Amino acid sequence: MKKLILASAILAAFGANVAQAADAAPAPEHAVSYNIGVTSDYRYRGISQTQKDPALSLGVDYAHNPSGFYAGMWASTIKWIKDGYGGSGNLEIDLYAGRKGEIYSGISYDLGLLSYQYPNNKLGNVAGYADATTLEAYGQVGMGPFYVKYSHSLTNLFGNVDSKGSYYIDGGANVDVAEGLVLNVHAGRQVIHNWSALNYNDYKVGLTKDFGFAAGSLAYITTDADVAGYTWNGKTVGKSTVVATLVKTF
Repeated sequence: MKKLILASAILAAFGANVAQAADAAPAPEHAVSYNIGVTSDYRYRGISQTQKDPALSLGVDYAHNPSGFYAGMWASTIKWIKDGYGGSGNLEIDLYAGRKGEIYSGISYDLGLLSYQYPNNKLGNVAGYADATTLEAYGQVGMGPFYVKYSHSLTNLFGNVDSKGSYYIDGGANVDVAEGLVLNVHAGRQVIHNWSALNYNDYKVGLTKDFGFAAGSLAYITTDADVAGYTWNGKTVGKSTVVATLVKTF
């Protein structure tokens, strides 16, 4: 659920490097980039979306650099709807748009909307669940390598009935520790409206490395998610794990 785990998280880790490159060469007015990735376990907010199996992803991003407006699409293979809940579909498509810039010198902002699409998911036909499609609004403030972000659901959240108004708040940092090597730390809390037993915290610490031909990351991810609430088809999807990811941008 969302490109933060694969493409965006890795690209964000290299934000400082991109900024340095921009100092040397002015950014074009319109910029389009593409990404393709593979991960050992697609984790979103600490929860496996693939029943702990690998995933493939691809995406496209557009940026209007003078205004800070951006939009994009990201897609990944998933298994949680079909294998975890008895719905249908094995694909997630994220559509997003927003604007980013500076509030003040050295303090950045990012505001936008994100729609999680699950084609033919049929989860609404399963007793006790709603359609998996979800719309969130988000806002982020950053300073240097540090950031804090708040995401608020404008619809039911990922198939949970009567969960409109759920939110996720997280913070972290992407710190340069050596040339081409970034330390990634993250902590977040998911609150699901009317489903307090499913609320949980998640944590991540990892490293991202620029290999030139692609960017790779290795991260330890853990949660305190309730085992009963997050065991789908016999697999505890919030259990601690190490995730390896490789993303190529062009």
